[in-house]
Amino acid sequence: MNTSNTKKGFTIVLVAILSSVITLLGYSVINKKSDSVFSENKTKRSAVTTDMRTYADTFNQSNDNVTLASVTAVGGYPDFTEAAEKSINGVVHIRTTTTVNQQRQMNPFDFFFGNPSQQQPQQPRVQQGAGSGVIISADGYIITNNHVIDRANEVTVTLNDSREFTAKVVGTDPSTDIALLKIEGENFPYLTFGNSDALRVGEWVLAVGNPFNLTSTVTAGIVSAKNRGDIMPGRDNIQAFIQVDAAVNRGNSGGALVNTRGELVGINTAIYSRTGEFAGLAFAVPISIAGKVASDLKEFGAVQRAVLGINVENIELVRRDNPERARELSQINGVVVSGFADRSTAKAAGIEEGDIIKSINGEAINNFPDLQRQLSRFRPGDRVVVAVERNGNMHRFNVELKNLEGTADVTRPTDATPQATSAMQSLGATFQPIPAERRRQLGISSGVQVTNVSNQGLFRREGINNGFIIMRINNTPVNSESDIAQVVAEAANNTQDKVILIAGFYPNSRTQYIAIDLGRE
Repeated sequence: MNTSNTKKGFTIVLVAILSSVITLLGYSVINKKSDSVFSENKTKRSAVTTDMRTYADTFNQSNDNVTLASVTAVGGYPDFTEAAEKSINGVVHIRTTTTVNQQRQMNPFDFFFGNPSQQQPQQPRVQQGAGSGVIISADGYIITNNHVIDRANEVTVTLNDSREFTAKVVGTDPSTDIALLKIEGENFPYLTFGNSDALRVGEWVLAVGNPFNLTSTVTAGIVSAKNRGDIMPGRDNIQAFIQVDAAVNRGNSGGALVNTRGELVGINTAIYSRTGEFAGLAFAVPISIAGKVASDLKEFGAVQRAVLGINVENIELVRRDNPERARELSQINGVVVSGFADRSTAKAAGIEEGDIIKSINGEAINNFPDLQRQLSRFRPGDRVVVAVERNGNMHRFNVELKNLEGTADVTRPTDATPQATSAMQSLGATFQPIPAERRRQLGISSGVQVTNVSNQGLFRREGINNGFIIMRINNTPVNSESDIAQVVAEAANNTQDKVILIAGFYPNSRTQYIAIDLGRE
């Protein structure tokens, strides 16, 4: 054999061996680095799952058994099957029945044989509605939107396994458009809370609900934006929406927005559309807000809302009169204090007019929705650190948050407002409880008897007289005058129709359903 060829062959073998050694060493280094990165990411994700336990504990939830879903299938496409399986059984279909009054058409014969000037009686009309809800505890608490069940006389919940229940409305909060329902039973499938604050723009999410009464529907999309404000009408509304491009339509309201681990991160609430159908933009209330509202409604019956006691300029209103000032406000990173309420905890702490609020407890405040979102986490009596910019310098103040009345007292749903007191008086009636033995004889489980009716009250006008037995008002059983006062207060404080529907009867007579408009002169 030629010596030259032998050398060439030896060289080729040596190069091959060296290449193999280098490849193996490189793979080992890369694999160790990948394991380190995965371990770091797993640690971060584990931390995220514990952040929402504050309000999850109110409903005895646990995130200990949460496992990460596979986001990528073998073919490289997103795989949401595990997230869908975890969430679909915890989302329910809600149907509502609402009775409203409509003016009866004038009979032309009244002009000849009747009194044309006499106001025609109103005729009850039944409306049907539908939406979605999310079971958040094994004992049957359900979060939905306030607008789904608003003014409903009856709320029916259907589970994914077709079981049907009549739900009780525990409480509502129009400011966040959140309501809490309760169905009786145990071991219901439920969704655990995720961390809506940890969501990132571009992250995959699923919308689970019942669009167009098509039950158990799952759609996918990404988080398009966070902390969206000025979506819903009304200055007092708390708006820090998660914007997504998952398909959401009528009937999805109150349904679940879940992350790829199947955790509840939002309550689907609204869409932006010129046609009324999905146009690529949907909005969900973050669970960081909805969870706190639900916790308050369960524990207190009313939301414990904390305020700083400051006034903030509305850019849209300013833009009409002073476009230049509106332009300045829109460029400020933070919230400018333009004034104070009559009783202001912020002013008492040392904050001044013109200060720019930059953060609360270290969380950045970039705009008014950010401020609303941060304050919505707290209750009156909580202390926070508010950082403000004043003349280019940073200052920090310890502020004890108060409620709208300027105290740290717990707000109860039975706290009577002037509107509620006036509405109760307008009924023109007195009531007395019915003893248990008498209820048994009548075959009723709840009831209050009308004992006296004035000639000028709404009861007399609608034909309710002494001896009438009221079983339910707005589908809520009543057993005392205070029960009636609470239901009347809720209706009187409603910003829209102030109607109550009374279900009752005279002894030895059929059941009657009588609608009374509390706003009627």
